Amino acid sequence: MSESIADVPIPDSGLAREATELVRDAAPPLLFDHSRRVFLWGSLRGREQGLRYDPELLYVGAMFHDLGLTERYRRTDQRFEIDGADEARRFLHAHGITGEEADRVWTAIALHTTPEIPLHMAPEIALVTRGVELDVLGIGYRAVSDEQRAAVVAAHPRPDFKKRILAAFTDGVKDRPATTFGNVKADVLAHYVPGFVRGDFVDVILNSDWPE
Repeated sequence: MSESIADVPIPDSGLAREATELVRDAAPPLLFDHSRRVFLWGSLRGREQGLRYDPELLYVGAMFHDLGLTERYRRTDQRFEIDGADEARRFLHAHGITGEEADRVWTAIALHTTPEIPLHMAPEIALVTRGVELDVLGIGYRAVSDEQRAAVVAAHPRPDFKKRILAAFTDGVKDRPATTFGNVKADVLAHYVPGFVRGDFVDVILNSDWPE
């Protein structure tokens, strides 16, 4: 029988079980529990908003969204979001899910740190962002009940989560600072990496090769 947390069934297909084990094996408990909570928060927000979505696709999007922060899957030549998105698409293709469905999961992961835009896209894309925003930023905290929140955190605890997730973000992007240009991870490096200088959009325009 499928596991249920806060009355949200956890997908129990072979694909979902493989996704769970892949992330459990690659990610530390901090990121594994965070990713499971993202699925649960996203599901609860989707239910609250009356959205119709594919739970399995949402599950893969939530579980893979921070794989780019792990030692196994991180690269240094692109944004960490793309690392996870690429791996999710490879995983889905290997399980016969291609085309628009695989692209939907790729987009959900690639855009999960981009404010507002994902919320106007397909439900799975919007709900990965809703889940991340609730777990990391507290956006939508009151949109779930105290009982739902307690059930999720009991199943996947978040001890000292704020400091530990910021440390994970720092560790995952400090070796590719240029990839933080124009996104929220520049704030992380500005706080935690001495000497980091964020890219400046205006400076890029003024110093480009165009004469005027």
